[in-house]
Amino acid sequence: MLRHKTALRAVAPAAVLALTLSACGGGDDADADAKKSPEPKATASQAKAASGGELATGESATGKVEEEDGTVTYEITAQKVDLGTEAEAAKLVQDKADAKGMALAVAHVKYTHKAGPALSTDSDAGDGTTIWADGQRGTLLLGSADDAPGCEDPYDVESWKTGESHTFCESYLVPANAKSLEVHWSEEDGEPYIWKFPNQ
Repeated sequence: MLRHKTALRAVAPAAVLALTLSACGGGDDADADAKKSPEPKATASQAKAASGGELATGESATGKVEEEDGTVTYEITAQKVDLGTEAEAAKLVQDKADAKGMALAVAHVKYTHKAGPALSTDSDAGDGTTIWADGQRGTLLLGSADDAPGCEDPYDVESWKTGESHTFCESYLVPANAKSLEVHWSEEDGEPYIWKFPNQ
């Protein structure tokens, strides 16, 4: 998981530099570019992995994750979303104003190792998981669900063999009055699988 965040930190300055350079340059080549015949560009669906779509509660998706030990195929099932209170959310943030009108949502997602090498380090399978409320992505809270009942800490899973399952949890702040909660999981460049859970 750390290498994914480290890669993002390394790429971000390059992206800012590229945006800055593209915003500053380009006056002389505009006429030459206009005379060139347009080349067909890949559509978003061509560039992404063929995956994603809505799934029923309890239904599983299959996806691949590039792990340190190699590519692993997982069966993924979003089991449930626990929604807390605004008071519980306020205890988890530094500035209490950030939790006003918000609640802690904890998604329980089961991952089953279906194919690929046994893992000797922690897994990145949970990196593709997010929680949405009424069509808007929630705000990630790192580490607050690791000790929730029924949740395993991914850093405690020291080996993971084919056929074994683990339940990891993700925690997000979402509006306390949300009518619908969704758990999204996607491969690195894929469309998300979506499980919907009505807020009752």
